Parts: sequence; structure tokens; C-alpha cells
Amino acid sequence: MDLTAAKTFEERLHILTNTVASFSERAAQNDLEGKFPFENFEDLKNINYPSLTVPAKYGGQGISLYELVRYQEVISKADGSTGLSIGWHMGIIQDLGETNRWKESVLKNLFDDVKENGALLNTAATEKQTGSPTRGGKPGTKAKKDGQYWVINGRKTFTTMAPVLDYFNVTATIEETGEIGFFLIPRSKAGIKIDETWDSVAMRGTGSHDLVLNDVQVEEDSLVEIFGSGQKQPTGWLLHIPACYLGIAQAAQDYAISFAKEYSPNSINGPIIELPNVKQKIGQIELELTRARHFLHSVAKKWDESTEEERSKMAPELGAVKVAVTNSAVTVVDLAMRVVGAQSLSEKSPLQRYYRDVRAGLHNPPMEDMTIPLLADFAIRNQELKKLQ
Repeated sequence: MDLTAAKTFEERLHILTNTVASFSERAAQNDLEGKFPFENFEDLKNINYPSLTVPAKYGGQGISLYELVRYQEVISKADGSTGLSIGWHMGIIQDLGETNRWKESVLKNLFDDVKENGALLNTAATEKQTGSPTRGGKPGTKAKKDGQYWVINGRKTFTTMAPVLDYFNVTATIEETGEIGFFLIPRSKAGIKIDETWDSVAMRGTGSHDLVLNDVQVEEDSLVEIFGSGQKQPTGWLLHIPACYLGIAQAAQDYAISFAKEYSPNSINGPIIELPNVKQKIGQIELELTRARHFLHSVAKKWDESTEEERSKMAPELGAVKVAVTNSAVTVVDLAMRVVGAQSLSEKSPLQRYYRDVRAGLHNPPMEDMTIPLLADFAIRNQELKKLQ
């Protein structure tokens, strides 16, 4: 089974669905032990999933954003940690192909490695002192020029997928200029160390450890981008985040319905699925999921069908999708736990894992406290424009 040989979206979806079935079986033990799901990533590489977003002009599949979010839902329904982790790689590769921000030679080498070897990439931008990079803090990680090389020192937190990454896209302050640069650093470079610090109760299988860089020497062209050198554009690929939490919420719905069909206390005749209050909660779950799915899928399709100029105006919608879908996922899991009752808090129940995992979505970018003011400004500007028409 190879996704790159499949001719249609439906064929790829079928192959992926079959592949991730085993992820669900491993998820509970990996979560319990805080273990990184190495087997899942090997399975995804075996069907060439990491290469699907490599652009067609570089010999890849160049799948649409809509396709990507659908696939990410499938993976995340089976295992949220795996879905969120691989989503970062998939989205970044898609974004690089769409924007062509880096030198063509750098992109070609990277994309070739992804196609041929399943190489994995993620950005390492967060630091303990600065918090989320979306807040504008300047990296404490430093890059200093030394002849034809750069020497980089620093520590990055929340480096998701650290155990299997082949490339780290590291933000660092350039000492000579004070600018913030992005440096593409292969894992093979001397001075790179992974400090296994990840102790979160949510998304325990993401391996989001600290990346430590001690006098890491890289070539001159490893500086792939200067931050802020152009106007920041909306990023459609970040829809992989709400897709992940939507997938987890759909898993919670499935579990709650299956439980309600089978659970029959001796205080009633038949299973609890027949009780009006249980049906009410299941109906509320379906309403939340239907609304979330339509919102996510329609905005993803709009991105695919839009021009570059139209995409530049989509930031409010993209932020709204993330906030709305993530909040819906939290609501869905809560309702599913109410259907199941106290048994949902058992360590043996997947619902307690879903509950912890969807909470992580509240802290993924863009955050709600940044999105809501953006939407307010958007609404105010729209009203003012209408008055001028």
C-alpha cells in the first residue's frame, strides 16, 4: 500500500484508514508510559504519508489543504499525539511549497529527502523565557557568524516530534545584526542534543522535548529566512491543528455511542442509549461535530480555491476556525464523558485521554485571546466599509 501510487482522494483515505487502525490499539499504553509512538511513524513512512504535501513541481503529490485536514482527522481519531505531531511536518512542507520563501536549491534537497527517505521537519521556535513565538518575544538562542559558517547556541522547548525529526528549523537572534533568523539544521550536526523534558499530562506521545544546541556549526546557506522581512501572511496549513482536535472529538463520540448501546444497568430495561437524556447529549455532540466539520472543511476549500490576494485576507476566518473547532472538541468530549458517567474517569477509558488531549488545543496557535480581538477589528472595519459604499 503506497499513498503516492493511489490515484484518488478516496483511495488514499482508504489506505490511510487501514494503516492507522493499529494506532488506536497502541495509544493507551503509549499514553500511560509517556512513550513516543515510533511504530506509528514507521507505518506512516511505509505508505509515504510524509511526502504527500511535497509540491508537484518538485515531484510530490502536492495535495490540497482540504485533503490534508481530512487525512489529519483520520490519524488524530486513532491517536491524537501522532496526528498533532505529523501535522506540523505536513503543514510546514505544504507552506514552503506554496510560498517558495527559501532558496530553490535548499527546498529541492529538503523535498528530495522527504520523498526518498520520509525525512521529517518541524520548527523549533519556543523558549521558556519568551513563551509562544506568536507573542513576539525575541529568541534567546544566538547565531554568530564564524567565517563561512554559523555557530548556534541555545535551548528550545516544545520541540514536537523531537525523537524522530531529521531537520530542525530553528529561530535564533543573529548577534551581528539583531535580526531573527530561521536556520535549517540537520539532526546529524554535532552539538545537537535532545533533553527529554516532556512531562505534560496532555498529548503525552508527542515527544515535545527540549532541543539543546551547543556550538552547532552549520553552513552559510542554513540561514533560510529572516523573520519579518516581509508582511506576515495568513497560514492556511495551521488548520491541521483544529483537524487534530476534531479527530479526537469524533473518537469520543464513537466511544460514547458504543458504550451507551452496550451498557444496561439493572435499574432500566435495555441499554442506556434508549434514555431521552442520553439521546439529548448524543444529539448535542452530533450538532457540535457537524458545525465544526462544515466550518473547517469549507474554509480549507476556500483556501484551496483562493488567489494569493484573497488568501491574504483570510486571517480572521482561519483563526476563527481554530478557536471554534477546538472549543467544540472540548465540549464534545465533556458531553461524551457525561454519557458514560464516572467510568469515563477510569484509567482504562480512552475518554480521560481524549479529555486531557483536547485541552492542549486551547494552547496551540492562534490562541483565543489573540483571535477574538482580531475578529472584532475585522467586524468593525467591515461595518465602516459598508457605510462608505
